[in-house]
Amino acid sequence: MQITLLKGKLHMARVTQAELWYDGSCAIDAELVKKAGLREFEQIEIYNVDNGERFSTYVILAEAGSGTISMNGAAARKVQVGDRVIIAAYAQMEEEEAENFKPRLVYLGADNNIERSTNTIPVQVV
Repeated sequence: MQITLLKGKLHMARVTQAELWYDGSCAIDAELVKKAGLREFEQIEIYNVDNGERFSTYVILAEAGSGTISMNGAAARKVQVGDRVIIAAYAQMEEEEAENFKPRLVYLGADNNIERSTNTIPVQVV
């Protein structure tokens, strides 16, 4: 049986641009793409922490080291520059493969600089 697991994410990225008339997509700093284990043209889910919007698009590369997170095309209507978003990609795999799989989780600061990366999330305590 195949299951779907979180493959990688950029947590609390700040939207730096919203380009309505650019090809629909999300342009992401190429260094961040690599660090999170994402790929150019890969489908991603975007969760806007500021307004609750959730939508799908795909990755295009932005200049490495630029900190760019640009929502393009229709996605530009779902954000405002400055919004904090979570960008997530998922992978389907066999349950046996999932036993040893670890996601690539990248936590970003205010300027989309990498604050830390990990492959685990602590157990939530009530």
